[in-house]
Amino acid sequence: MTPLRRPLLAVVTFGRMVKFSHTVFALPFALAAVAIAARGHGVTVAQIAAIALAMVGARTAAMGFNRIVDRRIDAANPRTAGRELPTGRVSLPAAASLTVASAALFIAAAAWLGPLCLRLAPIVLVLVLGYSFTKRFTWLCHVFLGLAIGSSPAAAWIAVRGRLDAPALWLSIAVATWIAGFDVLYALHDRDFDRKAGIHSIPVHFGVPAALLISASLHSATAAALLVVGHTAELGWIYLLGVAVVIAMLVWEHAILRPSDLSRLDVAFFNLNGYVSVIYFAATLADVVVRK
Repeated sequence: MTPLRRPLLAVVTFGRMVKFSHTVFALPFALAAVAIAARGHGVTVAQIAAIALAMVGARTAAMGFNRIVDRRIDAANPRTAGRELPTGRVSLPAAASLTVASAALFIAAAAWLGPLCLRLAPIVLVLVLGYSFTKRFTWLCHVFLGLAIGSSPAAAWIAVRGRLDAPALWLSIAVATWIAGFDVLYALHDRDFDRKAGIHSIPVHFGVPAALLISASLHSATAAALLVVGHTAELGWIYLLGVAVVIAMLVWEHAILRPSDLSRLDVAFFNLNGYVSVIYFAATLADVVVRK
């Protein structure tokens, strides 16, 4: 193996462990909050970079911590037994080092963004790290995950404005219910294993039909909150068009799933939800730019 290939392979392996590609789910919503907050206020490239680094740091720390505390559960689950920690492709000390370094990156970026961001940073870390334990005692674990990731638009808004306003609050609610809704769908993968292992989730507690209904209800709340964001932020037709596309994709996501047929679960979870966040950000940015 060449000297250059070894570090590249390590980066790829760590990226797979923390599902770095899934950053696309939450980061566009935080950047959408930045775009709205910057109207009449301004934002620098350095601020945007620091917000992005804070997001990446917090998410990577959360995923690394989750993989560490779940390593024995993952090893026992046939679907996850091939992950990096159970197989030894990443050692426990290496995973811990990545988690600590990512948390440090988050704290450093928050400190650069201002005293208020630094004071709030420990609360955010408690949320994003604490989620990993919730499935051990409550089926509300999906809501905890939604709250943790849903804090990102509010945090990005505070980084730009120095305060929390109504549009950011509603956008955080939208992201929280969106994340919780598709995490319920994700938990359908492991409902049989989780039931035997004593892991709590909505599919385990309520069953598949009710889980699909709860997920759809959460996503209905997402759609309503996004519309309220547009109203409180005084956004225009481009934003509303983007939200309409997002709502259509959420409807499609649930339309392709049936209690008796979950074969398209990966399409609903990975593909459509990735498009949702990117389309929302593109529509929000375009509306802000055009109306400016």
